[in-house]
Amino acid sequence: MTTMYGIPNCDTIKKAKKWLEANDIAFQFHDYRKDGVDADWLEQAAEALGWENLLNKRGTTYRQLSEEQKAGMDQTKALALLREYPAMIKRPVLEHNSSLHLGFKPGQYEDIFS
Repeated sequence: MTTMYGIPNCDTIKKAKKWLEANDIAFQFHDYRKDGVDADWLEQAAEALGWENLLNKRGTTYRQLSEEQKAGMDQTKALALLREYPAMIKRPVLEHNSSLHLGFKPGQYEDIFS
């Protein structure tokens, strides 16, 4: 089973979904905003991908955090913020064959599904 995690209005999510559909790959979509973010899943994702990689510092949500919220960022603080503000999780996170993959590039997905 393949699961894509993200938010539906994200351009990168739209491109990744289109690629999966064009390549006839069945997948389930997990919408962070509707379905929430499970603490255990987030811990596993941080372990597999690195919490620094999961934290999207370029997005609007991160930029709107106070300096106090951004100060002294570590894994514990980052994961708490990602649970509270799931739009800050880089997208998409793709779970395929019990492995997690971050981001979308056509070549990357070709390698994952070959």
